[in-house]
Amino acid sequence: MQLQILYEDAELIAINKPCNMLSVPGRDSTMQSCTALLSTAYQVLVVHRLDCATSGAMLYAKSKQSQARLQQAFRRRQVSKLYHAVTVGRPDQALIDLPLLTDWPNRPKQKIDWLAGKPAQTLIKPLRELTKIDHNELWLVELRPITGRTHQLRLHLAAIGFPIVGDELYAPERWRGSTPDSHLLLHAREIYFEHPTTRKSIGIVAPACLAAALVSRWREIGERRKIEAKMFEKAQFTWGK
Repeated sequence: MQLQILYEDAELIAINKPCNMLSVPGRDSTMQSCTALLSTAYQVLVVHRLDCATSGAMLYAKSKQSQARLQQAFRRRQVSKLYHAVTVGRPDQALIDLPLLTDWPNRPKQKIDWLAGKPAQTLIKPLRELTKIDHNELWLVELRPITGRTHQLRLHLAAIGFPIVGDELYAPERWRGSTPDSHLLLHAREIYFEHPTTRKSIGIVAPACLAAALVSRWREIGERRKIEAKMFEKAQFTWGK
């Protein structure tokens, strides 16, 4: 498998990470990782990570100096990120401010904890309605994380009642993935930062098909559910005679 290269120069490289692929090698040696794939052609150093289920723009450094400078920029919140997600329902434009903490008995899940949780803020903005499934509107939503906690976007949206379609951890069961190749409809679309050596502003956009191919798949699932429900009702009527 080849990774899509979005940007490359002497100091860094940016890829469009596929969904359902690890950012870095994990405990399961059978699962591919972006870092391992990229390392077959480049000498790269990890700068940041995306959840396995999340797709989109991801940066790597080519030198330790650039790695250190980019990681420092992330820590200082000097890197701006924009995500797109498909949610069940239309959230209002707002700032979500809910502290998060690892849910140790249920790892890798996170939880909202007002006493011990770390600060976590996300700006959300509804963009447009994409489709409906069983009278539920599916909306394309823009997300701008101010902090970068684990599962922050996923848990924040679920907590206010608008889970991301395909989220195996935080969405109600009917909106979770139904097959091994199901997609979490969350994509890291844009990332903006200062180049580690030239100091020029860099903006990288990772193309996605959230509003088309992935959503059409969930529309098909919705239609299949309707057909199955009608078949079940017909069978019940027949059995009742």
